[in-house]
Amino acid sequence: MSQELYFEDFYVGQKFHSAGTAKVTAEEIKEFGQKYDPQPFHLDEAAGEGSFFKGLAASGWLTAAIVMRLRVQSIKVAGGMIGAGVEEMRWTEPVRPGDTLRTEIEVVGVRHSSSRTSFGIVRTRTLAYNQRDQVVMRSTVNFLAPVKPSV
Repeated sequence: MSQELYFEDFYVGQKFHSAGTAKVTAEEIKEFGQKYDPQPFHLDEAAGEGSFFKGLAASGWLTAAIVMRLRVQSIKVAGGMIGAGVEEMRWTEPVRPGDTLRTEIEVVGVRHSSSRTSFGIVRTRTLAYNQRDQVVMRSTVNFLAPVKPSV
């Protein structure tokens, strides 16, 4: 969907699929790990082999950042997708070098904001899948969407 969406354009049950995919590389996993989550299983294949993950695995936070990019590319909110809170975030399978991620997003709630009357709150449930159709992350996220301006 390429048009910008306003609060009134969202409804419960509406689904959005990835506008694209994201391929995860070993270099990206290590670079992110080094900078933001320096644990052995995010930095080195050999260390990963001896860990819980039995191999190099992406930080959950890298996965979340990739999923955010896919969400923004898939849902064009007028003025941008303004985060209003994360209710749930679960990493259900490790993301490995070579994995290709995609998302499925479902609108599970819509309501007008009581404190920001020119915005509504859209509640979404996102599933992120790898190329084997395994769910690697699930989340419930709220974002603000502007109310359509009066003409």
